[in-house]
Parts: sequence; structure tokens; C-alpha cells
Amino acid sequence: MTNVTKSRPLSPHLQIYKPIPTMIMSIVHRITGSALYFGTILVAWWLIAAATSPAYYDWVMWAFGTLIGQLVLFGYTWALVHHLFGGIRHFIWDLGYGYEKNFATKLAIANLIASVVLTLAIWIVGYAVR
Repeated sequence: MTNVTKSRPLSPHLQIYKPIPTMIMSIVHRITGSALYFGTILVAWWLIAAATSPAYYDWVMWAFGTLIGQLVLFGYTWALVHHLFGGIRHFIWDLGYGYEKNFATKLAIANLIASVVLTLAIWIVGYAVR
């Protein structure tokens, strides 16, 4: 009796496949989805601070206003926007459209460009309104 599982070839992994835009955007979509959990904790922290006391709220706003805080908030904004556009892309696929290779590749690239542009626009408007 032979062992059937030992004679089967292994499934290929990421090292074997050539990275293409749709694959990279799929991976980034999963990463941004995970990052949004951390960002949601920051939003909850801000809301709790606002409900607790003016002094605690000022301290949290100071933390968000530091260079590291601003970088984290910028990353959270980009993750949120990028994940939103990725979700729209997946919704288009759920409707049965956009499976053509060229269109899917263009949509993946557009997802990245649009998320960067919209994130920058949000931050520019946010600083202008300040």
C-alpha cells in the first residue's frame, strides 16, 4: 500500500507565482482589512476620551497630533479608503462583471491610484478646514 499524499505534488505558493496587480491588490485588501481593526480601536479611544473629560480628550488629541500620531492616522485613512475601493471592486465581481484580464488589471491599478489620490484629498481638505 502506497501513501497517496506523499506522491501528490505540493500546491504552489506565492514564491512561484509572478506578482500581478490583481494578486497584489487582493493581498493588500486583506492587510488593510486587518489594519482597520487597529484603527477602529483608535476611533473608540477618541470617542471614549471625548465622553470622559476635557483633559483626557486634550491628551488624546495631543497624541494624535504628534508626528507618529499623524502618520498612524494617515495610514488608517489610506487603509479605510483603499479597503472601500477594494470592496467596490469585489462587489463589481459579485455582480458578474470585470472578469476580463485587462479590465481586472486596470481596475486593480485604478484602486491603488484612486485610494492614494482620495486619501491625499481628504488630508488636504482636513488641513484647509482647520
